[in-house]
Amino acid sequence: MYSRQMNGTPFGGNTQYDLYVQEIEGIDDYFGPTFRAIFDNDEHADFRDKLEKRIKQHDRDIERLCNIYYQGFIESITELLEVRSQAKKLNNNVISLNHQLNASAQEIMKSGNELINGRKVQNNIAAVIAQFKLWLPVLTTYSKLQKQIAEKRYYPALKSLEELEHLHLPHVASYRFSYQLRENIPKIRQSIESASMSDLKDFLENIRKFSPKVGEVAMKHTREQLTEDPTLVVRKKKRITHQSSEDDLSAQELIDFSPIYRSLHISTVLGTKSTFESYYRAERTKQARLVLQPPTNMHESEESFRLYIHSVLGFFITEDHVLNTGSGLITRTFLDEMWNSALSKMVTALQNHSAYCTDATLILRIKDLIMLFCTTLTNYGYTVEPLLDFVKELRDHYTEVLMQRWVQVFREILSKEDFQPVEVLDQEVLDNILSSFPWDEDLPNNITFPCTLPFSSMVPRVYQQVKEFIYACLKFSEDLNLSQLEVDEMIRRSINLLLTRTFSGCLSTTFRNPRVGLQEIMQIIIDTGYLEASTTYLDQFISNITGEESKAISSGLMPGKTIMFQVAREDAINQICEKLNQKLDEFLELESYDWLLVEPQGHASTHISDLIAFLRTTFQSFTSLPLEVAQIACKAACEHIAEAMFSLLMSEKNKQISLGALNQISLDLIQCELFAASEPVKGLQEDDLAYFSKLREILDLFTTCDWPTYFHDYGQEISKYKQVKPDDALILVEKLKEGDKKTMFTVLKKSERDKKKLLETVSKQLKQLSQIPPNK
Repeated sequence: MYSRQMNGTPFGGNTQYDLYVQEIEGIDDYFGPTFRAIFDNDEHADFRDKLEKRIKQHDRDIERLCNIYYQGFIESITELLEVRSQAKKLNNNVISLNHQLNASAQEIMKSGNELINGRKVQNNIAAVIAQFKLWLPVLTTYSKLQKQIAEKRYYPALKSLEELEHLHLPHVASYRFSYQLRENIPKIRQSIESASMSDLKDFLENIRKFSPKVGEVAMKHTREQLTEDPTLVVRKKKRITHQSSEDDLSAQELIDFSPIYRSLHISTVLGTKSTFESYYRAERTKQARLVLQPPTNMHESEESFRLYIHSVLGFFITEDHVLNTGSGLITRTFLDEMWNSALSKMVTALQNHSAYCTDATLILRIKDLIMLFCTTLTNYGYTVEPLLDFVKELRDHYTEVLMQRWVQVFREILSKEDFQPVEVLDQEVLDNILSSFPWDEDLPNNITFPCTLPFSSMVPRVYQQVKEFIYACLKFSEDLNLSQLEVDEMIRRSINLLLTRTFSGCLSTTFRNPRVGLQEIMQIIIDTGYLEASTTYLDQFISNITGEESKAISSGLMPGKTIMFQVAREDAINQICEKLNQKLDEFLELESYDWLLVEPQGHASTHISDLIAFLRTTFQSFTSLPLEVAQIACKAACEHIAEAMFSLLMSEKNKQISLGALNQISLDLIQCELFAASEPVKGLQEDDLAYFSKLREILDLFTTCDWPTYFHDYGQEISKYKQVKPDDALILVEKLKEGDKKTMFTVLKKSERDKKKLLETVSKQLKQLSQIPPNK
């Protein structure tokens, strides 16, 4: 303030300095403006002098005042000194008390600090407990989740995961671990799903390996049930209580299906049930294709068939259980489609492999397996008609295999047979024969031993083997639920095939054996007659077994009994004819004709006489054969002789011939004609053996030179020489012409010249006729 009033003006004497001093004395805290004014006016030296004077004045005032109050001051000092001692004492007391208070305070402070710390700990504990109340359900649920996953309880684990995610984690959302847990939840869910699918895959792999055991146990139970009650067709799901072993368990109890149920529940929770169903069905369809692939060379052993059938059965029993307990995992439509497809493939596999089976016993066991398989499947509600149809096909194959086995049996019998009538030494031997073969011819009361039976030992042995074949056929019909009529027809049809094809084929092979001669073949024909007669007893034997009425009381085994051995008999006759012709050829090969003979010998040639004698002896021995057989053999012999003589006449080996040679052949032919007319076999008339007529006509034509008649009647039914062909006649004419050339002097005779001209004329006319068809 003063600085503003005196700014720019000099100090006005002591008065101004007094004002400065007064300001300083009057102001306790802020002297800045006053000092600034003093220094701005450059009066600080004077002011300082003034200030010192002022100080000294105050010192005098103080001294004066002190003098005035000195006594009181002394008293006060005295009092102060007293107070000082007391104060010191008090100070000591206070210091002592202070030390005590400090010590007590330290304890109190220590306790207070401890209390504070305890309160803090208590508060912290309370806060932690409060937080733990929020964390504990999270940790407990998470721990339970981990345990459930470790125990592969995936469905409860998913439930725990949902509880953790939606119920507990929202309460601890502010904590870092909550965020980590929340981030891991999708991974945990995915791991559960993956682990569940891994368990399912393991289950599917194990069940594929375990299917044969399931099928085996199921078929064992079916067999036991059928043993207890053959008419029983139990419905599935029948279980046996009080199991004491694995075999006592039902097929369903052998398998732990929990992996399927867990995976199904998990997929339901995760919302992927349709995907899971598609996966399961696709995998089982693939496994079905693998199961239906038969083992390599399955036809070689029963065990291979058994393993294959057990595997298929176990697979579909498992699927049936899944259908009924899997909450729609598979449907009846899906299972039926898979079964129908499998059934077709299985039948094809069984057909292919059973076709290679050549063991009848193995085929029977295969049949038993298939029938037990069908019964078990029927109990589970599956259709098996194609399998039953296959069993019928297998029956035919079984019959064929039996046929092959009996081919060996018959061949062994025939190979050891000497084809001689059985010689009976005593009554015991006769009784044994009659007990094995039903020979119903009347026997004399007094039989003299040794005696001979009309048939060979082949007959009873073959008859017994036929009965064994019937028993073998009957084995296949067991457990097929066939009617008596069906069994009867099956056996009869098989027996007919056995006798008409198998046995007849073996006989045909025997006929061609070099060791079997004409007499042996004749005995075989006799034996087949007895075997054919025994079919009446076979017919009755089959009727007794099947319970069906005899099919043909008067005609044997089956209608058409007369053709039972027709093929074998025809073959035997052909062999007789063939062997007889071979013998005749041996005689005919002995011919030694002089083809330029001038005059005939006047009697038959030696080889023809011997041949006729052989035929008479042979056909006399044919009396034991059926008349029809002897007649056929006789006809064949005559025909063969006629053809051989005609062929000899027309042979190109002989380029020339004379009338004398023709007359000699005519004499030989007369012997043959006489033999044919003598009824060498009973019942044969001369017309039945008219095989020599063709040769007779051509010989008569040339020996009589009846050419006008031949040319006039040629081509007419009434012709005397209707069997003489122009070509054949022309061959003989040319041979006669060649024969005439051998004698150089024949041309000198008129008769010979006329004969030559005749032959030339005949030759020309025959050549013309050979160009014209008959009846033209």
